[in-house]
Amino acid sequence: MDFIVVDDLGFRWLVTSRVLRSVGIIFVTLSSSLYLSLLGLSPGLIGLVFLGITAYVACYSFGMGMLGDRIGYRKTLIVGELISGVGVIALGVGKGLDVVVPAMIVSGLGGTAGGARGAFSPGLTALVASNWGDERERVSRMGTLTSASAFSGVGGSILLSIHDLLPFSAEESYRVLFLAAGAMLLVSCLTLIRVRELRRPHKTTKVMKASSLKYISKVVVTNSITGVGLGLAIPLLPLWYRLAFHASSFEIGLAFTISNLATATGSLVATKVRFNVLGAASITRALNGAFLVAMALSPYFPLAAGLYVVRGFNAGIGMPNRTAVNVRGVSAEDFGTASSLQGVATRVSQMSSGVGGYLMEDSLGLPLLLGGVLQGIGGVLYYFLLKDKRSAAKEVQPARRN
Repeated sequence: MDFIVVDDLGFRWLVTSRVLRSVGIIFVTLSSSLYLSLLGLSPGLIGLVFLGITAYVACYSFGMGMLGDRIGYRKTLIVGELISGVGVIALGVGKGLDVVVPAMIVSGLGGTAGGARGAFSPGLTALVASNWGDERERVSRMGTLTSASAFSGVGGSILLSIHDLLPFSAEESYRVLFLAAGAMLLVSCLTLIRVRELRRPHKTTKVMKASSLKYISKVVVTNSITGVGLGLAIPLLPLWYRLAFHASSFEIGLAFTISNLATATGSLVATKVRFNVLGAASITRALNGAFLVAMALSPYFPLAAGLYVVRGFNAGIGMPNRTAVNVRGVSAEDFGTASSLQGVATRVSQMSSGVGGYLMEDSLGLPLLLGGVLQGIGGVLYYFLLKDKRSAAKEVQPARRN
């Protein structure tokens, strides 16, 4: 079944939104550390800025998740897109660190530069889980969204590659491209208006059911360990390429372009091949960590970039499978809060980015080395904590269309 062609519940508009979002968000994510470095910040201070971004997004995401359970996940997607778009526009308009740093924090877009990052924003996982109850279908829907996002995310890395070709100063070129990225986020916000959402069970608790909390607590443990590793390694990865190998913006952008294509291909594979969902989710997470360790030990830029490309393909397979596993034992009325709580755990643990910057000043490869080990541990724990723990109460009730 081709989920992009079939316009059920406005799914094609959701895909369109993720495509536009990905171009803008990937550019901002990749360029943020480079831009802050251009403005004179050291790796340690850049890590602290990312710490601020992570703390803001953690609090914001949890609040939006709880709100989504009450007013609808589509609405939280729209609000989130609008805030990010305005923040990125401010990056393009403003000058100086007194404007750039707050705008970057409010946009919530600096940090991890995963190939399909543009697929995810507060309410997305909950919306998919709410609209489509079958786990295999959820994997397929999320696989379609992540692959479309990763393919289109190539546009964001291409924007970084052409930065050096623009007829402006380096700083002015970033601002022009920030304006373009912000415009795409605002258009993405408009497309979400066409997405439809099924009615969910009425919210019966202030936060979430005990059964949902019990299941989510296991996911949170693994997400927290993995998040610390990601925070150490990934936010400053573009800067690491530059400092470790003297790579240019074009070379860095090209590396992420190919990685995004690999991630997209992996997500497409996840929609076509029937993996053991938990096995694929766990193994790919552990392998992501192994690839980071190998990158840290790489003596050459092409080798490090090539390993990141293979890691992107592996991550593309894992993401839609983990999304499905993460809501297995969650009540339908708690999808928003539960998915946000998972995200909060990951975001809070990614505040390790503040430490990652200082570790990089001491030894360039150390953040990747430690981060990879932690992500590998997180992948192993993910399997053993969640195996055979499917919720006995699958409360995805027959829903009525709004």
